[in-house]
Amino acid sequence: MKRTLILLVFICFCSCVEESAKPYKKLHGLAFGTSFNISVNDAKNEVEERSVDSLIHLMNRSLSTYIPNSDISKINSGDSSITVDVLFEEVFLKAKRVYQETGGAFDPTIGILVNAWGFGPGKSLNSMNGSTIDSLMNFVGFDQVELKNHKVIKRHPSIYLDFNASAKGFGVDLIGRYFESLGISDYMVEIGGEIRARGNNSRGMPWKIAIEEPNFDGSRSFQTIVELNNESIATSGNYRKFLIDSVTGEKYAHTIETKTGYPSRSNLLSASVIAASDCADVDAYATAFMAMGYNKSVSFLENHPNLKVFFIYSDKDGSIHTFSTENLNTK
Repeated sequence: MKRTLILLVFICFCSCVEESAKPYKKLHGLAFGTSFNISVNDAKNEVEERSVDSLIHLMNRSLSTYIPNSDISKINSGDSSITVDVLFEEVFLKAKRVYQETGGAFDPTIGILVNAWGFGPGKSLNSMNGSTIDSLMNFVGFDQVELKNHKVIKRHPSIYLDFNASAKGFGVDLIGRYFESLGISDYMVEIGGEIRARGNNSRGMPWKIAIEEPNFDGSRSFQTIVELNNESIATSGNYRKFLIDSVTGEKYAHTIETKTGYPSRSNLLSASVIAASDCADVDAYATAFMAMGYNKSVSFLENHPNLKVFFIYSDKDGSIHTFSTENLNTK
């Protein structure tokens, strides 16, 4: 499920105001169609930017649907001979777990409908009638895909895999693991708003991240600030491009409904998820919550106390509200 806009704004990259007490290295660049920002306590000067670039290249070669000769693109084209690498396998297995936990709300095979509706890297269809959608839905369902002996087995050759909803978070994790392999314990990695933070910032304080306020006039301000204590955070949503019901005035964010293939109207406009886990995990949950909507997501969280969330949602009269779990401390 490809998200149309990342709503997590990374303004506290150096804990709001940087008063460096340590010589943290800063790296900036482009990755996965967006930008990345890194702050790392590289006291031994071991971090190499080319190593970071190499990890990004490995991710693209394995999992980018925007690169025609990547492994996933070849698999989507019907090549069943591809032996996938460990990166692909880990992303696949994480996605399978979240797919099962959310009852299919997170489904990497929905990409065929995302493309058909014109929201993905593939070619859109001119006519999206009921017959066309029903036909494409035959190829949706992650339970129709298996991983055996490092190869992807699809029940139908036309099944299209798209891990973009969690792969960016996994790219964040890879870079963080690279730092940890060097013995580095203080760093923050951000790619397109998805963040993994460990240890403290250069002032010896926990990393602070701002979550954007839902301003519909195009201006930008911040709803709240959260601290990351060896945690990851990801946000999914789109409250700058939304539908307003002509009768009720209620605002909806569009996602593709994995059970029907039609764009759904979710009253959840933004979902920020925090956990002491990999960024790929919270990335997938954030996407799933957008598809589930506010009420189902809150019910899901009752059985998943390890997750912290901050939701922005719309009620029936179009008013905007926020919700945060009790375990989330905000400023």
